Amino acid sequence: EPENLDINGLLKGIYRLAEAPTGDSNRPTANILASGVSVPWALEAARILNEDWGVAAEVWSVTSWNELRRDGLAAEEHAFLNPGQPARTPFITEQLAGTTGPVIAVSDYMKAVPDQIRQFIPNDFASLGADGFGFSDTRQAARRYFKNDTHSIVAKTLQLLAAKGEVEEGALEKAIEKYRLLDVNAGTTGGAGGDA
Repeated sequence: EPENLDINGLLKGIYRLAEAPTGDSNRPTANILASGVSVPWALEAARILNEDWGVAAEVWSVTSWNELRRDGLAAEEHAFLNPGQPARTPFITEQLAGTTGPVIAVSDYMKAVPDQIRQFIPNDFASLGADGFGFSDTRQAARRYFKNDTHSIVAKTLQLLAAKGEVEEGALEKAIEKYRLLDVNAGTTGGAGGDA
C-alpha cells in the first residue's frame, strides 16, 4: 500500500495518484483520469506535459468508472425524489472540486466506459479509449491507432487547453507532428510486461 493512500477514494472509485508539479502558478493545468493499464501512460503524459509544454497535470487513478456512475446517478435520483432538500454531490464531483483545467479520461476500454461519468464532471472533458475492432498489430501500434497512448493523452490535453487559449497557438499541430500521431508504427505505449 502506498504511503498516504486515499483508501476511501480507492473504494469509491477514484483517488489522486500524483499531484501536479509545483512551479509557476500561472501555468495551464489539467487532470488526467486513468484506469488499469493506462495509469502508467497517464503518469508519463503528465511528465511530458510538464517538461515539454509547461502544463501542470494531476493524475487520478480510477478504480471503477462504473462505481462512479452508480454514485452519480444515485445522487441525481435522491435530488429528484427529495425536492427542497439539499442535493448530494456525486463523489467524482467532490473529488475534482477545486481543480482547474480540462479532464482527460483514459481507458483501454471503449470511450463509452469513461464517458459514463461525463455529466458529473464540472470541467471541460474528453475521453480516450480503444473503440472499434479489427486492428491487430503490436500493442503499441494498436494504442496509437486508437489514440489512447501516452502521446495522444498529451495531444488531447493540448487541444482542450488551446480551445481556451491557455497554450501557444499551434501547440496541437506541433504535438501531432512531434509525436507522429498519424503513424501507428510510431507508438511506444504499453508494449512490455505488466504495463501492457
